[in-house]
Amino acid sequence: MATRDFTANVISASKVVPDGNFKDSKASGVWDINEALDLIKGGNWPNAANVSPSAFVDALFSCDLYEGNGDQQTITNGIDLSNKGGMIWFKNRDLAEDPMIVDTVRGGSKDLYPNEANGEDTDGSISSFNSNGFTFLDAANKRQNFNGYSYVSWTFRKQPKFFDIVTYTGTSSLRTVSHNLGSVPGMIMIKCLSHGSSNWRVYHRGVNAGSNPEEYVLILNGQNEKGNNDSMFNDTAPTSTEFTVAGDDDVNDFNDEYVAYLFAHNDNDGGFGPDGDQDIIKCGTCSGESGSNRTINLGFEPQWIMTKSDSSGDWRIMDTMRGLPASGTGVSVTANTNADEGSDDTLHITSTGFYVNGLPGSGDYTFVAIRRGGMQTPTSASDVFQATASLTGDRQNGDTITTTLDHADWHFARRTGTSYAGYNQSRITGWRYLMTDAQDAEASATLKQGSPQNKLEYTGSWHSADSDVIDYFWKRARGFLDIVTYTGSSGADTISHNLGVTPEMIWVKKRTTQSVAARGNWVVYHSGVSNGYLNLHDSVALQTADAASKFGNGSSLVAPTSSAFTVADDYDVGRNNEDYIAFLMATAAGVSKVGTYTGNGSNQNIDCGFSGGNGASFVMIKNADATGNWVVFDTARGLVTGNDVYIRFDVTNAEGGGYDFIDPLESGFTINQTGGVVLNESGEKYIFWAIA
Repeated sequence: MATRDFTANVISASKVVPDGNFKDSKASGVWDINEALDLIKGGNWPNAANVSPSAFVDALFSCDLYEGNGDQQTITNGIDLSNKGGMIWFKNRDLAEDPMIVDTVRGGSKDLYPNEANGEDTDGSISSFNSNGFTFLDAANKRQNFNGYSYVSWTFRKQPKFFDIVTYTGTSSLRTVSHNLGSVPGMIMIKCLSHGSSNWRVYHRGVNAGSNPEEYVLILNGQNEKGNNDSMFNDTAPTSTEFTVAGDDDVNDFNDEYVAYLFAHNDNDGGFGPDGDQDIIKCGTCSGESGSNRTINLGFEPQWIMTKSDSSGDWRIMDTMRGLPASGTGVSVTANTNADEGSDDTLHITSTGFYVNGLPGSGDYTFVAIRRGGMQTPTSASDVFQATASLTGDRQNGDTITTTLDHADWHFARRTGTSYAGYNQSRITGWRYLMTDAQDAEASATLKQGSPQNKLEYTGSWHSADSDVIDYFWKRARGFLDIVTYTGSSGADTISHNLGVTPEMIWVKKRTTQSVAARGNWVVYHSGVSNGYLNLHDSVALQTADAASKFGNGSSLVAPTSSAFTVADDYDVGRNNEDYIAFLMATAAGVSKVGTYTGNGSNQNIDCGFSGGNGASFVMIKNADATGNWVVFDTARGLVTGNDVYIRFDVTNAEGGGYDFIDPLESGFTINQTGGVVLNESGEKYIFWAIA
């Protein structure tokens, strides 16, 4: 019998706790529900819905955008600071204000300034460290929460192989300091708390291109180049249990108090993720010189990167919440200055790391990079998808739209009451847009990330006529959705992704216009009709004649895997030096379903495995055997028993209605006899994507 998902009814003489991942291990013995729950709560019996939070970066690091209010407010980010401890790093995005660091070891009222040599101050404004974030004091004069200004905070939770905080008292003589990082630190930032004339001293494993880094030191509060100084770390490399400080006043003056922030470096030994085999933090080195190999393979897509030149230069911090796109211009702040946020196109993220587009100066740079979230398989559709319909057609510069998702990765919007294009905008491309009903290349961004982070802000006039608008928001998550950008080469390309499972549907679109034609087709792979491809912008049936030139190596089709998919040297999917974007979808149990059905000319129920609600909230259907539109229904506008309204992704027509094509079904949706050739022609195959 199958033992998938820790099936509890495998009979044996004694109870055995599962020793593998939730996909293929088993728990033998006879377990009652309370025993199973006890194991689950302890993180010893993970399943798709319930895993130890410490295994995922989502519970260890958070980048949060918020508006200061000069009053008490709580930032809820899922990070357990009250029980586990950690550090919060703040920066005002609008003003030339000092960045500030507060931690649970020293207390919420005590702060440090990464850009200054000052000692510990008492301007911290944290009234409580919570099990899911932190709360500000009711204090209008505290600089982490000035009324009317936008802020970013980065929260680091203490966790072996990720981050640790240590305090110690100086002795003026060579000594070691114990830590609980559980691995050799990749970076250590040390600051004297007792007096205001000591620099932040930094050890980084990548300094001097990683050659004897323990002999060198960087200064966090300055642009200084690396210094060869044995009075700091005594030319002694840190270990997995301790680090060494010599007699310099900045790291070990007699009776002075110090704090050290330790950042791990995972090297295929992180032990994170659902299968315990993923890294989430890397401390390394890259080159800023033109012409050098500047593509950095981390093995994961980052969400936060800090860089510093071995020569003179700023400590630059970029993150995907404020802007760290795959191409174009993002934004950064500097740790060593009080400057406000500014434009920055020095780094571009990839699905496996980042590309150095042009860091200032020359020589080597050290970096710290943290993996993006979405490592867990979602268990609720509301965590990864939202559809809203409203009369908000007149969207102008500065207007905002709000979603229940705190980190939307993909936004689709279109007017429904009149003919208009459907706009696809993604975080990974800096919110530039593509139209699903057209072959046009990517166009200038009409959105930027708002503050707080569940808002998107318009950067120009979208359109001026009032009309009903439908907005769809998606969030990337393991087993549900991934979005990848890549550049084609002169041959077939294997494109890495982070979906974590084999994609069942892939949309690919060319973003650039560098080659002969200015346009590119939307090309769709679907596992239910894997012998060919469809075009999202077109109603044509499945095309098979040249399928190997799309999702293959040019001569034969290549099936996607849980880590990659293949595209040929084809203009639509992989031409040399052209930029592309791919949307990858899969079935997440109880959340989404990518599937097919065969029309029968009569009513039929489509079971998507949904439960506990009203069935599908979003359904997209396309006839694969014959010409037919990409028809989309949603509950925001009316997926009901009776006549429904729908839009079509492949045309600009206003929404349709007046037919009872589809009905709600708790486990999915029902296709009605009236669907006819559109949705239910007898004997023809239809593909669909449904979300609960």
